[in-house]
Amino acid sequence: MARGKIQIKRIENQTNRQVTYSKRRNGLFKKAHELTVLCDARVSIIMFSSSNKLHEYISPNTTTKEIVDLYQSISDVDVWSTQYERMQETKRKLLETNRNLRTQIKQRLGECLEELDYHELRRLEDEMENTFKLVRERKIKSLGNQIETTKKKNKSQQDIQKNLIHELELRAEDPHYGLVDNGGDYDSVLGYQIEGSRAYALRYHQNHHHHYPNHALHAPSASDIITFHLLE
Repeated sequence: MARGKIQIKRIENQTNRQVTYSKRRNGLFKKAHELTVLCDARVSIIMFSSSNKLHEYISPNTTTKEIVDLYQSISDVDVWSTQYERMQETKRKLLETNRNLRTQIKQRLGECLEELDYHELRRLEDEMENTFKLVRERKIKSLGNQIETTKKKNKSQQDIQKNLIHELELRAEDPHYGLVDNGGDYDSVLGYQIEGSRAYALRYHQNHHHHYPNHALHAPSASDIITFHLLE
């Protein structure tokens, strides 16, 4: 059976339109590849779908830029001139902006002031005063934060000191508070904190073990101090 002739007009159904585009695109790329292989031609195809999706075919061993450059040299059409001019204009504006910023920095350092008139100098003075105001406010705020941090640290140290004093007062009221009797005599106790745990230094009374000539008092040495940790 002979194929019916297809009327060339826009396909209204979106799904059918996408299917037809995909099939015919692949067919076109296939024909382009055949031309490349059979005829040693250089072919470049650039396509955009209705949703602006890019599809491209380029013959092997060449690039799109080479094809465009070849087109320019043969047709005497400068494809890149407009884009180049826009790039040059953008470059000029960036250089001008950079130059102005460098001048403003120098002026704020007290340089290049000869170029300014009275009104420009007054405006520069106002801008710098506003800048100094912001810097001072930030400095005062930073100093206030440091003071608050120092106060918190001092309060924490004071709380630790109060707790130690409270512990000592409790042990002064009851010398045997928190101690375990192992047959020795302890005549003083000191409690303190070591890395979050509680430790106690005890002075061991040895007057019933040694006799000193002339009844001299024995000064407690480091060996008379016993330090141990209490389990929490």
